[in-house]
Amino acid sequence: MEGKGKKILSTNKKARFDFFIEDTYECGIELKGTEVKSIRQGKINIRDGYARVENSEVFLNNVHISPYEKGNIFNVDPLRTRKLLLHKQEIRKLIGYTQQKGYTLIPLSIYLKQGLIKVELGVAIGKKLYDKRESIAKKDAQRRIEKELRERQRA
Repeated sequence: MEGKGKKILSTNKKARFDFFIEDTYECGIELKGTEVKSIRQGKINIRDGYARVENSEVFLNNVHISPYEKGNIFNVDPLRTRKLLLHKQEIRKLIGYTQQKGYTLIPLSIYLKQGLIKVELGVAIGKKLYDKRESIAKKDAQRRIEKELRERQRA
């Protein structure tokens, strides 16, 4: 995923294990000054985060950005709700998705792109336990295949 001019700052590794990702959107995020510095240092946790559409605006909830050490009075609440910046037609699509049963919006990664902090937002539907077992079995099979290929290349 790391492309030209793109530096990944945080990823939600658990998201692709717990959810089927139907669609992804790149969106900006409204931040205060010291939050930007803290994110650039990698002090962000998006594991429990989710997004919600309210009044035709998208808000990111439950994402923890640690206070910047040198920020003193300018630091804000680490768990505050942050607005996501999307085009109107994208927000309309997200409203359509979230009104369907079972769909949720989760942050997949936060990265720097041309000096701006962006959020990759995924439209996801939850996996059942048997789906998770199936994905674990696929990963294990893939690991065994790769291991076997490495051993054959050495011999």
